Amino acid sequence: MNILSESNELLNIEKQENVVNQYNFNCCANLQCWKANNNSNNKVTDEDKTRTSCLDKLKGIHVMFKIIAVLIGIVITLSPFIPKIVAGIKTTETTTEFSTELLPSDVFILVIPHLVDKSYLLSGDGSSQISATINVPENNYANDAAHALVNGKMHIFGGYYDGTKIARLDDCTFNGLTVRLNEERRYGHAALSIEDGEKALICFGISAVNLKTCEIFDGSTTVSTFSADWTHYRGDLGLYKNQPTSVGCYNGKHQKAETLSATGWTALPDHPKRISVHSLVGLENQSMLLIGGIDHGNGGADQSGIWQLKEENWNQIGELLQADRAGSAIYIGRSIYYFGYGSYAIERLNFNETEDLRTVELIGNQPGNFFLPVLFQTVSDYCI
Repeated sequence: MNILSESNELLNIEKQENVVNQYNFNCCANLQCWKANNNSNNKVTDEDKTRTSCLDKLKGIHVMFKIIAVLIGIVITLSPFIPKIVAGIKTTETTTEFSTELLPSDVFILVIPHLVDKSYLLSGDGSSQISATINVPENNYANDAAHALVNGKMHIFGGYYDGTKIARLDDCTFNGLTVRLNEERRYGHAALSIEDGEKALICFGISAVNLKTCEIFDGSTTVSTFSADWTHYRGDLGLYKNQPTSVGCYNGKHQKAETLSATGWTALPDHPKRISVHSLVGLENQSMLLIGGIDHGNGGADQSGIWQLKEENWNQIGELLQADRAGSAIYIGRSIYYFGYGSYAIERLNFNETEDLRTVELIGNQPGNFFLPVLFQTVSDYCI
């Protein structure tokens, strides 16, 4: 019996009860009452009219059990959804998510340069730039380290200070973890949050030779995974069609693009330029942007192009206001914030709801020529 039929039956019972309640009955409480209501000649006596039989009392109990049965039926019907409801409540209480509809004035980005004591907090509209204090063992702790979020926490990997280190930002302190990278990655490697931010992929770099290798960090362990077909030293990592992707190489000076699936790396169309030291950013529409970098086909000059890989095709969709390389980019709301190295420029790329590029704005300048700074979206008073 479903909830609707049970509800209809309950309404019928209530209608019957309303008819019964038109009479002023006394409920039987003993055997004598029962006999009075069940006399031998089966005639209705005056005594019968002033009292009810025990059957009426039993009828009331029956109605009560019917109501209980309906309630039990409702609970049983809803039982598959109860864990989801509870989980939703728990998620609301224990996690904080940033909306994709944030205004630039509501955005705050922690910038940690290769010299950690130069860290600062920037508002997304560029109106404020405040010094931040990050505690580290040495001032060059983040120099050339790759960075990615894992379970909502910022992590840095390898770098000049220690090529196998993994450190987590807890409040305002980088704490080195006991787990290490499987290979030494001091320069030119990249990291990317994967699997909805639960893990990080760390690839490439230099350890005597250009590395093609990759490993996955889940917050507590590192596991080696597929090696790429090409070296991508300073080729970065970004998401294309929700799959990790890398483009170009500083040392190799090639144009190769590759993407990683569950079965290994697969070739993508070559980039039109021999390019490296750029930033890769995946969009929600499954495309990927390549921003800035060095154009090895143009004497190693900084390039200003904003390139998009979409439906297996590369197209230039815009330009930075100032050409640059070795910057870092972060996608927040419907804007990409690009922190340049050579020009010091901080530029904001603004997109519409379908993620078409609309405008590029200069919102400020970095305090120095900060190489590949760590970027972390946070709140307005973080570590200041």
